[in-house]
Amino acid sequence: MIRWIIAIVIFLAIEIYAFQAIRTLTKIRWILCGYAIVSLLVLIFILYSFSQFDRSVGQNKQTLFTIGLFLVVYIPKILLTFILFGEDLFRLAAGGINYFVNNDPDSAYIPSRRKFVSQLGLALAAIPFASLIYGIFEGKYNFKVLRQQVFFPDLPDAFDGFRIVQISDVHSGSFDNPEKIEYAIDLINQQEADMILFTGDIVNTFAKEMHPWIGTFNKIKSFKYGKYSVLGNHDYGEYLEWPSQQAKDENFRDIKALYGQIGFDLMLNRHTFIEKDGERIALVGVENWGEGFKKAGDLALASDGLTDKDFKILMSHDPSHWDIEVKNHPKHFQLTLAGHTHGMQFGIEIPGFIKWSPIQFKYPQWAGLYENHGRYVYVNRGLGYHAYPGRVGIWPEITVLQLKKGNKVA
Repeated sequence: MIRWIIAIVIFLAIEIYAFQAIRTLTKIRWILCGYAIVSLLVLIFILYSFSQFDRSVGQNKQTLFTIGLFLVVYIPKILLTFILFGEDLFRLAAGGINYFVNNDPDSAYIPSRRKFVSQLGLALAAIPFASLIYGIFEGKYNFKVLRQQVFFPDLPDAFDGFRIVQISDVHSGSFDNPEKIEYAIDLINQQEADMILFTGDIVNTFAKEMHPWIGTFNKIKSFKYGKYSVLGNHDYGEYLEWPSQQAKDENFRDIKALYGQIGFDLMLNRHTFIEKDGERIALVGVENWGEGFKKAGDLALASDGLTDKDFKILMSHDPSHWDIEVKNHPKHFQLTLAGHTHGMQFGIEIPGFIKWSPIQFKYPQWAGLYENHGRYVYVNRGLGYHAYPGRVGIWPEITVLQLKKGNKVA
């Protein structure tokens, strides 16, 4: 109850500041009243929807809508509140100096709010507002094919130029546009690659979320050297209150079966060899292992029988696994493919200039290629979306990695 009271107080403070900004721009009564009524109704709806979240149901269309509405409405208002609160601190300081230092009792103790500050705040708040709206209606399906060469001095000669398509974090329970998903599958099929790897999170929670999309994902073409996958953290049904352990186990069984139903060989803590022209590389797949998440992955079991001389590609959903256990492992895993972070579905990426997302404060490796003493991890930004029903600046990704023989290129 105390948490709800605190939340309501915070929201009301944000609303008061936002209203003050609107009031500096117009004094028309019906506009101000209309704004206040709409804001109050939206606040009530959001608080009510969050209070009704059912952990036995999990994320659904209503949850996605509510989270999207919350972000669209309150991220701009929070930014506006910070700006106006800063203005208030300035006004208090200016008033104090004027009264106590300049000894001018005839001046107002607290100067009036400056109109241009409110206008500036509203202009800045319009940026995330427009961006979040775009992310919901267009950004979440703004699929990008990203190409990356990775150089290895110990790559078997037969695999020089070998191409791998990687997809990750489908989150099929969030999809709402069959035409856009068909387009994503077409993009995958257009890539001239040797193999496709899927690094987990086929659903949000329930196996049934994928059922409407099985036919679509079965259109992914056959690749000469196979289609392989691993599980992600959402594939275990951990974020739900199940009626029984049996129901949870059945759902997990059905989720594992989904990968086979769309033609992928699910690798559960094991490895296989990919052979080409008399040479081979090891493909290793572990179950989810993540800092703060389920640790079902067993790297020792998955790589049993392999040595540090074998060239290995590891599929591990969570990049924290690479950071904590894999990058310094004595068996020397040359390349790890991960996903999980989604790049937080929000950030700024201008190649060669800036790459930023709030998720980088939690994950040192959060999008793209990273290296540690000749060992690499590539973190896919995800094909789908979760929680926030959109993407801003961090677009859904289909990765094409090309393995090259030789030393790394600066």
